[in-house]
Amino acid sequence: MGKQAYAVGNAPAAACEGGEAMVQTRSVRVDQAAKPMPPEPEIRLQLQRILSSLEFDVPERARRFLSYVVEEAIAGRGDRIKAYSIAVAVFGRDSSFDAQTDPVVRIEAGRIRRALERYYLVAGQSDLITIDIPKGGYVPVFSRNDGGAELDGNAEHAAEERSETGERPVTRWRPILVAAAGFLLLGSILLYGISRTDHVPNASSTLAQTVPDVPRLIVLPFEDLSGSDSSVARGLTDKVIEQISKFKEIVVVAGDPPDASSETPAGAVVQNARYALSGGVRFDGYRLRLTSRLVNRGDGSVLWAESYNESLKVRSLIELETKIARSVATALAQPYGAIFRADASSAANMPPEDWEAYRCTLAYYGYRASLNPQTHASVQGCLKRAVEKFPGYATAWALLSLTYIDQLRFRYRLDAPASPPVDLAIAAARRAVELDPQNVRGLQAEMLAFFLRGDVDTALKIGERALAMNPNDPELSAEYGLRLALSGEWGRGCHLVAEAVSRNPGPLGYFEASLALCAYMQQDYAAAEQWIRAADVQANPLYHFIAAAILGQLVKSEEAAREREWIEKNAPGILQNIRQEVALRIHRPEDQSHFLEGLAKAGLAVR
Repeated sequence: MGKQAYAVGNAPAAACEGGEAMVQTRSVRVDQAAKPMPPEPEIRLQLQRILSSLEFDVPERARRFLSYVVEEAIAGRGDRIKAYSIAVAVFGRDSSFDAQTDPVVRIEAGRIRRALERYYLVAGQSDLITIDIPKGGYVPVFSRNDGGAELDGNAEHAAEERSETGERPVTRWRPILVAAAGFLLLGSILLYGISRTDHVPNASSTLAQTVPDVPRLIVLPFEDLSGSDSSVARGLTDKVIEQISKFKEIVVVAGDPPDASSETPAGAVVQNARYALSGGVRFDGYRLRLTSRLVNRGDGSVLWAESYNESLKVRSLIELETKIARSVATALAQPYGAIFRADASSAANMPPEDWEAYRCTLAYYGYRASLNPQTHASVQGCLKRAVEKFPGYATAWALLSLTYIDQLRFRYRLDAPASPPVDLAIAAARRAVELDPQNVRGLQAEMLAFFLRGDVDTALKIGERALAMNPNDPELSAEYGLRLALSGEWGRGCHLVAEAVSRNPGPLGYFEASLALCAYMQQDYAAAEQWIRAADVQANPLYHFIAAAILGQLVKSEEAAREREWIEKNAPGILQNIRQEVALRIHRPEDQSHFLEGLAKAGLAVR
């Protein structure tokens, strides 16, 4: 994959070995120099406990990855654990491997971090040994859960969290909540019912401002912990508010609860905020450090906490503040960020009425994780009801548009609507943008609808405008990057997709399949096979379409036949005119021919 043009390159997320220009987001870390490493037998026993657990659900290559770095660290070779050594020893790459142009190690490390988090949240809560791979590198950290671990500079902050919650601070995201949300939300969706109308619901102008209650986040003024220049803390607070406000799934409030009276409108908004973000800023020589945490104001639990370190030597203070603020905004407010995960985990217990509509948006992102056609109809029906009850809810209109788009691009229920799905999608997307011109989810839907209608230039202009509005949204940047790639700009487009995958803590299957297509178009079929096998969206027809083309080029006839049989059984409509289906998605004739070549080699009848 060293020759792939789509890799992240020199993006911040690519600096996987650390470095001055990298925003570091480590939470609580054991100081290995200050506290002895647990005995080797105990570490190996803990490793085997993790690898044998059903809660550590990762592919075999990820298991080899974890085993390799643990054994290297135990052997005292932690300084040799780099992306290059992992790529060669675990993934079988040759000496030409370049970590700057091939993101496979970084992405697999992210998968392992999420799987470890799941394991320790579900099965390993009582384990005496914790194995972690802190962000910024691949060297594992081993700690004993006896309450006496030495911590890094975040120790005081972590101690506060422990005293408030009575347990370890929750500083890593909880991937299990996304999966659990699907089960929690399915029941509420089925109770909610499915609208049987096959048109865009009426949006009366008199009700255009009617919106449901959605999560509110209050951003408290960051504290100046250095006692030197409080203007930096104020500036960073303002930047964080500015960047979070670009996400329309939540409402961000600036304020300080002790000074806000609940008897005033502003005070009522503050009192109704479900979440609070606080932080402290200090200077350490030529470095600026922000420690921040997100708290559920209902029970005081800490949902997220991170520390960010940046060098003042490499950029201006304003650039530094913007970079840190964007990282905070992405971590908290994106569709699979900390706030979404907290709400998804408690969706079944949300109040009725207004929160029913918000539950529909959570349900959409739960469906988006697997793209299961059986869930699609329920989610679409829920969103129809939501916009009928709250016609001013721009985000629900945008997500409804995306469900119409999925009908067309994934061949779901095309016989259901009276109007073509692309027309319904454009109408709903336009409604979202009319209600809120800054709603990038609406612009994302509009971009996709125009692309599928064949108006590629308009689609890319809309996508570029949306990305300029909110560059912090990995979901948007990946979809825009994929449209660029499919229009023929494979290098730039696939680079955006890979960069978004490295920043997205949520389900990655759809975009991993996209990276498989990127590798295919670079004629790196071995890498394409790795990406498609990593993608966990087997219920989606396009997954099997891409897999068939890849396996055809690799002359893996038996496996290609299985993909062909799946398509014939589960998505026969896509086979009626394969050339038309490919042309709907891939813009340039030469790229279409390349993809059709793989399908033909897989045994599909390309007519």
